[in-house]
Amino acid sequence: MTKQKIGVLGAGTMGNGISQTFSLCGYDVVMVDIAQAAVDRGLKTISGSLDRLIKKEKISEADKAGALGRIQTSLELSALADCDLIIEAAVEQLDLKLDLFAKLDALARPGTILASNTSSISITRLAAATSRPDRVVGLHFFNPVPLMALVEIIRGLQTSDETYAAMEALAKAVGKTPVQVRNSPGFVVNRMLCPMMNEAIFALGEGLASAAEIDEAMKLGANHPIGPLALCDMIGLDIELAVMQVLFESFKDPKYRPAPLLVEMVEAGYLGRKTGRGFFSY
Repeated sequence: MTKQKIGVLGAGTMGNGISQTFSLCGYDVVMVDIAQAAVDRGLKTISGSLDRLIKKEKISEADKAGALGRIQTSLELSALADCDLIIEAAVEQLDLKLDLFAKLDALARPGTILASNTSSISITRLAAATSRPDRVVGLHFFNPVPLMALVEIIRGLQTSDETYAAMEALAKAVGKTPVQVRNSPGFVVNRMLCPMMNEAIFALGEGLASAAEIDEAMKLGANHPIGPLALCDMIGLDIELAVMQVLFESFKDPKYRPAPLLVEMVEAGYLGRKTGRGFFSY
C-alpha cells in the first residue's frame, strides 16, 4: 500500500497517535470524532508531540507543518468515504464497535480495508458485521503510538492473505514492526500484560505494599522500565478493566477476574493520567 488516504475513527490517545504516525510518514489522514472538543484535543496532542520531536532534533519545523497539513478533521463518518484504509480507534465496547463497523462498511468503497485498533475484542466478530469480512483486520498499535515499534496484526477467521500482506507492508512503511497474531481474546501482549497489571492491583488492594513500592519492586526485580501500576495509569484504568472483562467472559477462568479495587477506581472516575488521578496523581 503506497501513499493512500488513511481514515482514523477516534481522536483520543490512540487515534491521534495513529494519525500522527501516518501523517508524519507522508500519508493523507482523515481523523474523525463525535465532538469538536475531542478533535481539538487530538490536534493539540499531535502538535505537542511533534514539538518534542523537533526539540530532540528528530524532525524539522517543516516536517511538523507538513504532517499537520496532511491531517483533515471532521465530525462526520461520511468524511471517511474515500479512504483506502479506515482504522477504528473508538472506546473498547463491543456493541459500539459492531455498530461502527456496519456503518463504515456501508459508506466505504468496496476495496477499502476496515481495521480495528481494539486491544481485546474479536476481529472475527467485527468482520461478521460487514459485507467484506475478508477485508477486516486488527491493527493493534501500542501507546504512545509514535514511539512504540510494535503493531499486532490480528487475522480474523475471514481475513484474506491479501489483506494481511497489505497491512504488513503498511506497518513496515511507517516504521513499525508487525507481528502476526491469530484472533483470540487479548491477542498476545494484552493476554499477558493485562493480567500482570491486574495482579499488581490485587496486591495493592490486599495491602502487600504501597503503589510506589510495588512499582519499584517490579522495576528493580524484573528490570521493567515502568512499574505495572504506573503503566496502568498511562494506558487507562477503564481500558485495563475492559480488557480483563473480555478475558474473563471469554475464557470463564477465574484467573482473569478483575481486581475489586480496579472496578472501584473506575467507578470513582480515577482512570489514570487522562483524569489526573489513578494509582498515582498527575
